[in-house]
Amino acid sequence: AHADEADGSQFALKFDTNRTRAEVQAEAVVEAKTHNMEPAGSRVVTYQSTADRAAVRAQAAEAVRTGQIPSGEFSAM
Repeated sequence: AHADEADGSQFALKFDTNRTRAEVQAEAVVEAKTHNMEPAGSRVVTYQSTADRAAVRAQAAEAVRTGQIPSGEFSAM
């Protein structure tokens, strides 16, 4: 363990204060154009289904009738 200042000065950020306002604004413009706000992994892979809607509904109805899947608000099995 290491002792340090109680104010947390070991975590102080270092800033380059020698840059001009124009340099900072130009960097901000580039960052705004290239920065992606979309979280990593948030894209969903699309899948083109070949299933027929009526066939799927019929299979679901059959599964409910045979007790394979629950139905209604209370679905404890």
